[in-house]
Order: sequence, then structure tokens, then C-alpha cells
Amino acid sequence: MTRKAEPVNQSVGAILPALNAARFLPDVIAEIFRLHPGLRVLVVDDGSGDGTADVARAAGAEVIVHEVNRGKGEALKTGYAWSVREGLERVFTMDSDGQHLPGEMQGFLAAADEGGCDIIVGTRMAHTENMPWIRKKTNQFTSWVISRLAGCAIPDSQNGYRLYRTECLRDLQLKTSRYDSESEILVRLARKGFTIGSAPVTTVYGDEESSINPFVDTGRFFRLVLMLLFTRD
Repeated sequence: MTRKAEPVNQSVGAILPALNAARFLPDVIAEIFRLHPGLRVLVVDDGSGDGTADVARAAGAEVIVHEVNRGKGEALKTGYAWSVREGLERVFTMDSDGQHLPGEMQGFLAAADEGGCDIIVGTRMAHTENMPWIRKKTNQFTSWVISRLAGCAIPDSQNGYRLYRTECLRDLQLKTSRYDSESEILVRLARKGFTIGSAPVTTVYGDEESSINPFVDTGRFFRLVLMLLFTRD
């Protein structure tokens, strides 16, 4: 059951990495502000060519622009640095295409408060009826690998809907820059002693075309695993 949305306070922000997301952002940003009018929203335009930055500003979001595409991981790093610089206590990361529902933000905050966790990762794995079989099996396998490397259970490690205590992101050093960055950060933060929990989220699929390259990004994942196996920081 989706928890009833309640406004979050002004010490919380949301990072939306965006690549050619102009058609989605007005509705996404409007819904965030409707439910959580005090929340700060940062859109990191990662080299878009469709006016993403202008659309985000018009919708009321703060915007940082990468003039060329640098990868989702780099967009997230820009957002992490912003959250630390602005003195936020907590920050969400969300996809910019509407797959992550703003109405479920309160569930993350409640999970963090109830469990005392530093990071909450959304999980779709309790209800996978509508998830494509190959995506389900891939998520299960990658989550098992990342959980072993992190030393704690992370049911849906590929889920980009997350809540971080901003102190975790201070002086963070990540070596990856694409989708693999979302796995790397969980392992590195867990190894630093930060605690990771999870919150159930709704599985939403739209008509957007995924920018994940199955072959290239699978290769990056296994390269990351090898790197993490031989480093302990």
C-alpha cells in the first residue's frame, strides 16, 4: 500500500539527472512541488539537445548544465556536490522520466527514521508481476553481487530511487561515471560504515526508450565488480 504523502521539510532535496527529458520534466517537477512544496529540486542536464534545462527552469527547478553528455554517474556526482554545498540534510535521487513516484517519498523518510539508516534504496522486488522476466533475473543477480560486496542485503541495487543522508556524500570518491556509479556508491558507502535499508516502490514503465546498452553496461558492471574485489576502501 502506498503511504499517504505528507510534505517534506526544506532541508530535503531531490536530484534528477536528465538527458533529453524535456517532455517528462514538467509533470514530474509539478507533482513533486504539489506534494512537497518545500522540497528543493535540482535537475542536472547532462548534455541534452531538447531544451531540458529551459523546461526544468520554467517548471521551477534549480538547474546545473553539463555542456556535453558525461554519463548518469557524473550527473549524480554534480547533484551530490550540490546537496553538500547547499547544506541539505537529506537528498533523494530520482529518474526524470516519471518512473519514480513523488508520492512515495514519505515512505523513504519513514524507513530512514524507523530503521536509523543512512541510505534508503527503493525496491520493486516484492511485486514483480509486471516486470519483464529478463529484467527481474538481471536485478536479482546484480543485487546479489552488490549485496555480497557491500556486506549487507540490498534487494534492488539497480534502483535509482534513493534517499541519502547528505553527510554520507561528503568527500565521496567514485571512480565510475555511468550507470555503474549507482552500484559503486552503495558498496563504498557500506564499506565506510554507513547503513543501507530499503523501501518498497511501485514499478512504473512508460514509453521512454532506455539509454542502457545491455552489452556495454554489462561489461562496465563486471569491470566494477573486479575493481571492488581488489580494493577495500
